[in-house]
Amino acid sequence: MKKRIERQTLHLYLEGELDMKNASELKSVIDLDIEKKGVRTVILHLDDLHFIDSSGLGVILGRYKKLLPLEGKLKIANAPPHIYRIMELSGLPKIIEFLPKEPAV
Repeated sequence: MKKRIERQTLHLYLEGELDMKNASELKSVIDLDIEKKGVRTVILHLDDLHFIDSSGLGVILGRYKKLLPLEGKLKIANAPPHIYRIMELSGLPKIIEFLPKEPAV
């Protein structure tokens, strides 16, 4: 997982799998930057994410709920079609902003 912070925006570039084995690591990274660095927007870049399970979905939903009272936002960028379908089944696109796919340069 690569990360970059610009002003109050945390960009996280997820790779491989987001599942029970590493979901708590993602939670810790985001929570620490919200609390220590004043992050108010989290953008998850999912270009290289191949698999997500309920633990991963739970962490994403939990960070969304953590940011709400802080007037923050969680956004998802470049979700592969199969990952988007899983997120769609769980209702995430109804509450979380999905950014349009950026064209390749």
